[in-house]
This record gives sequence, C-alpha cells and structure tokens, in this order.
Amino acid sequence: MRKAVILGATGAVGQRFIQLLDGHPDFEVAVLAASGRSAGKTYRDACNWIVREAAMPPAVASLPVVECTPEAVRAVCDVDLAFSCLPGDIAGVTEEAFAKAGIPVFSKASAHRMDADVPLLVPEINPEHSALVERQKRERGWDAFITTDPNCSTTQLVLTLHPLRRLGLACVRVATMQALSGAGYPGVASMDIMDNVVPFIKGEEEKMMLEPQKIFGELEEGSIVPAGMPIDAMCHRVPVLEGHLEAVFVEFDAPVTRDAVLDAWSGFKGEPLELGLPSAATPVEFVEGDARPQHRFDVLRGKGMTVSTGRLKISGDGLSAQFLCLGHNTIRGAAGEGILQAEYFNAKKLF
Repeated sequence: MRKAVILGATGAVGQRFIQLLDGHPDFEVAVLAASGRSAGKTYRDACNWIVREAAMPPAVASLPVVECTPEAVRAVCDVDLAFSCLPGDIAGVTEEAFAKAGIPVFSKASAHRMDADVPLLVPEINPEHSALVERQKRERGWDAFITTDPNCSTTQLVLTLHPLRRLGLACVRVATMQALSGAGYPGVASMDIMDNVVPFIKGEEEKMMLEPQKIFGELEEGSIVPAGMPIDAMCHRVPVLEGHLEAVFVEFDAPVTRDAVLDAWSGFKGEPLELGLPSAATPVEFVEGDARPQHRFDVLRGKGMTVSTGRLKISGDGLSAQFLCLGHNTIRGAAGEGILQAEYFNAKKLF
C-alpha cells in the first residue's frame, strides 16, 4: 500500500480525491495538506464537506491538516506520492518543491501542463507520453517528477475524439455547458448564476483549443510534436452542480457513416482496462434517446469515469457529424483522472 498526500485537501477536488481513495487497493491517504488557514486543525474542523455521494471517511476526519511543504508532510510520515489540486497560482512552485524532494506529483493544476518535459496524460489515449518524466528528471536534476492531467472539459472532449481520429478527423468545434463545481467551492456567486447562464469562463476556451494538441501529439526523441488539429471552443457556466455537457461538431477528410462512428466509440477500450486498473471504466458509451445524455441519469455512468455520448447526427455527405458528450467534471475530469494516472504509473513501475 503506497502512502499519498493530498495537496489542497479541503477544496472540492481534494474532497473528491479523498472520497475516491477511501478503500483503494493501491493507495492510502496518509497526509492532508492545505493552506495556512487550515493547517493545525483536524480535517473535520478545517473542511466543509460537500461531496454528495458519500460522507467524510472516518479515517481522515481526525487527521491533522499540514501546510503544503515537503517538510511539513514528512513530519507526519514518509509518503510515496502526492495528488495536487492546488490553485494554479501556487501550484507551480509547490509541486516543484515536492518533485525536488523526491515525491512524485500527480497534478490536476494547470501550472505545468504545457511544460515541454511534463506529460499531459489521458491514460487511454497517450500513455506513451509518460516517458517524458525521464527527460524531466534528467534535465531538472530531480529524483521524482510532475505529471499532469488536462482541464476537465478537455478530458471528456478528447476521449470522444480520439476514436474518431482513425476515421480522418479534420477539425472540431465545441460549445460547453459547464457545472458550477468546475469553479471550485464556494464557486460562482448565487446572484450571478441563478436564473442565468454565464457565457464566459476565463482561460477555458484557450485550454480546450491548446491542450488536445499536446495530448494527440507524437512523442519523438523525448519531445512532443503537437497534433495541429483545428479546434474552436466556446465555454459557458450553467446552474447545475456537477457534470459538463458539450455540443461537439466535427468534420472528416472522407465520408463516414453513423455505424462507423458508433463502432469507433464502442471499440475504444484503452490500456487502463487491459491492465485491469482499479479506476478503469469504459471510456465512452453512447446513450440512445432523443434527450440523452442528461446529468440526472448519466453523469455517474461508470462510477463517473465514463463519458456519455448521444444525439449523434451525420450530414448528408458524410463529411461532418455532431453529438453531445457528458462527463463528470470532478471525477473523470479531475480526481478520478489523477488516480487513474497514478494507477497506471504504479502498474508500470514508473515510480
């Protein structure tokens, strides 16, 4: 059993990490770290628990919260890895400090996603990019490493697009309807979101256009050659608690059929399922019905790790298609993705 520290443990994603790691066969939450405001308190006293599916695990409720430094963490116990869900403005230097101290960091934060020597991983899509950590350790002189996962809205998008690439995917346009929990807790002010849709999320559209280029890129001689796929995005905040819904419009180099798209999705499994990783689930599942997928019925498909697609339409000439995809932003798009990545590294003995 490998011992983990959660960096940013009191936040919405930190809580989701704790919930998903409760009873995990490979990893144990041994240390909880957060800001100086929470340090010194028990987790029960420091945290406003907001996970609806489960109560705070008793095993962590009485744990002390420490500051986000390797020294403070190691004063509690020696940990084998860190899960980071820190705000982007402090994640950079903090994560580097842990990697320098020999503690591998599996990061949800955006700070290092686009660093040339840091993997931006979706294990079903680009597990070979994990080799970048060897370059990172060598060039930075670290005993450990940082690896990252994408923005939540990017993750579900690329999972639905990846199987379509073999059909000659040419360009992508996407409009998102993103849950409040994506803004963290307490999130968007109630008077801004009640009876409203906010048609802008700072930095989100840029991430959705840029991150897939690295994820779909080719690893050549220790560097990622970006994919160069045209992607346009518009992002909106909507008054639902969890789950991002995306309307996706794609074009192909050659005509496709509805059956070809459905077969591509249903045939997509990925290495995590082949390895039998604890958090692995069917990556993409098509849901029949005119009004599906819906948050109410589909957001927890595959325990939140499966992206649901629906309302697939193919143009008359077969050169374009449109569909909806729904993903759980704090599970598949955040904590679950980070845990799956750590499970992959653990199974491959990469740390």
